Amino acid sequence: MRQHNTLALVFIGILSALCAAALLVHDLRIALGPIHLEREGMRLGLDLQGGTRLVLQANLAGVPDNERGDRMQGVKNVIERRINAFGVAEPIVQLLGQDRVLVELAGIRDIEQAKTLIGNTARLDFREQVQNPDGTTDWVVAQAPDSSGEMRELTGQYFKKAEVGFEPNTNRPMILFEFNDEGARMFAEITTRLVGKPLGIFLDNQLLTAPVVREPITQGKGQITGAFTLQEARNLVIQLNAGALPVPVSIIEERTVDATLGSDSVRKSVVAGAIGLAAVAVFMVALYRVPGIMAVLALAVYALVTLAIFKLWPVTLTLAGIAGFILSIGMAVDANILVFERMREELRLGKTVRSAMEAGFDRAWSSIRDSNVTTLITCAILIWFGSNFGASIIVGFAVTLAIGVLVSMFSAILVTRAFLRALARFEPANRPDMFGVPAAAVAKPGAAGGPVAAPGMGR
Repeated sequence: MRQHNTLALVFIGILSALCAAALLVHDLRIALGPIHLEREGMRLGLDLQGGTRLVLQANLAGVPDNERGDRMQGVKNVIERRINAFGVAEPIVQLLGQDRVLVELAGIRDIEQAKTLIGNTARLDFREQVQNPDGTTDWVVAQAPDSSGEMRELTGQYFKKAEVGFEPNTNRPMILFEFNDEGARMFAEITTRLVGKPLGIFLDNQLLTAPVVREPITQGKGQITGAFTLQEARNLVIQLNAGALPVPVSIIEERTVDATLGSDSVRKSVVAGAIGLAAVAVFMVALYRVPGIMAVLALAVYALVTLAIFKLWPVTLTLAGIAGFILSIGMAVDANILVFERMREELRLGKTVRSAMEAGFDRAWSSIRDSNVTTLITCAILIWFGSNFGASIIVGFAVTLAIGVLVSMFSAILVTRAFLRALARFEPANRPDMFGVPAAAVAKPGAAGGPVAAPGMGR
């Protein structure tokens, strides 16, 4: 057990150091294989820095019920891509119900600018590479004569549909697509001259894929193969269909949101939170002595880990989100109090500090688990409600509270326990009075309610 506790302490120390570094570095850039993170400070919501809030409604008339989910996901992806192309920091784009999209652009106060960022439906086109006089190559939209003989660009207006398929031999995902009659004629002419060359598929001027044409495609149908995962193939189909089959959207709500909290108010909130934490720390140490000190240290680890998660996730910090974080701190302390009171009960029965410690954590776990699970269920309901009815302030509160609850369980059970086990190695700490239980309150062996040694065995 001692070896396991040493490993736990080492893990806690490394985790705390990494979380502290993540919080102290403002311009954070992490690249670990496929994982790439770039964060510049905390992500602040509209109420902390102001911005624009738009609600868009899609016209799904004539769209089959089983395709509406994909259409709305495509609209969401198009909006996100357009906003990101303009460099808006951490936009919020989420679906509301079955036919609405919420867009929150923190830092942008001009509603007309926000409308320009969102624009209309995506533009899908097919491009070929051309050689420049200086030896470089550029992508240009491929052209071919239509039925009237006029040269036309091959764009999404001739695109019919796309769907996910699987290669017969390898069972790997691929993209199957189909043009209408006019597009099929143009596509046949273009693929005939591009045999052995790449054909670029662009959505909103961004290259999605560039398969090499292996043979002329004269039936208006084709396939895109490559190193796709199933999810990547599905996402690409959604993007292609969104570009090919536009879903008209209209803005039904638009408003500029001023920051309700300026930087000075945020600073005062942090100071108030620090004062509150200090008051909790004093209360815990005064009431529980040594365990209280360990709980305060565990609370510091809790705060580091939670804030690091908020930054790396990233979680949008709003006034309601900060309230959820502070509430979760109280719940973290509540878990420690349950454990410590159980320990006191065991000490009053005459058990040793070490056995009382283990019994306290074991007996308190079921209460801690049940109370936190009910809170998490409530958080899930709030997130569902806020996501479906556009109440983003409720979502922010529920998300921060849920993260705080999960981390508080880790802090109260693992971190505090590891600290107390390490402290128990020192003999001066193995006295009941160090845990707030006076010696007079400890039951003597053989006394009523105290432990009694079995016949023929010493304690």
